[in-house]
Amino acid sequence: MQEIERLLRYRFRNPDLLACALTHRSLQGERLAAVETPSHNEKMEFLGDAILGFLVSQLLYEIYPIAREGDLSTLKGYLVSRKVLARIAKGMRLGDFLRLGKGEEMSTGRKKQSILADALEALVAALYLDGGWSPVHQILLPYLQEELRHIPHDSILDSKSRLQALVQLDFHILPQYRVKAQEGPSHDPHFWVEVKAGQKVLGTGKGKNKKEAEQEAAKDGLCHWQRNHQE
Repeated sequence: MQEIERLLRYRFRNPDLLACALTHRSLQGERLAAVETPSHNEKMEFLGDAILGFLVSQLLYEIYPIAREGDLSTLKGYLVSRKVLARIAKGMRLGDFLRLGKGEEMSTGRKKQSILADALEALVAALYLDGGWSPVHQILLPYLQEELRHIPHDSILDSKSRLQALVQLDFHILPQYRVKAQEGPSHDPHFWVEVKAGQKVLGTGKGKNKKEAEQEAAKDGLCHWQRNHQE
């Protein structure tokens, strides 16, 4: 328990909460389980799921102030999906500390997506019950922010929304779009737009109207952003 507390950078006032969060129901079926371990983590998953849902909703509300409700709901569903939660759990090394029955241990239970995701939800509940909102926010928020930085390209979000999230996460400001030039006759104009984060130009784009040019500038900004973070 001390090792995982060190990794989380949080010391539990009630260590039994942490032990329960890491105990899979498979252990309860074994002879000495009732004596040696606390109850399993299924009930804690229920509370942790609700807490995670609120944390994700708050994060998305702040980062995407102009997004539609439907888009936010889709993003929330992605962030609280079993796949993403299991990935976060792996990043925390939760699998190393799970208390499993022999059957799950032998069937690589420590690597199962469902078990890892459930354990993360239970851990969130344990953190909340032990220390309130502060440790949940402090420990989980960086992982969720990192997931937002790598939203799949086939996401329902448009380029402006994806770029806005990256700028918000890294610079804590909104990107600004500015028309640099307008070309062509009045009945068929073309606009050149640049997008900036503070004084830094992120990208440029051209379109038949300002909205289209802004989307193209955002696409260009995303390409530059991804190249810079891959180097």
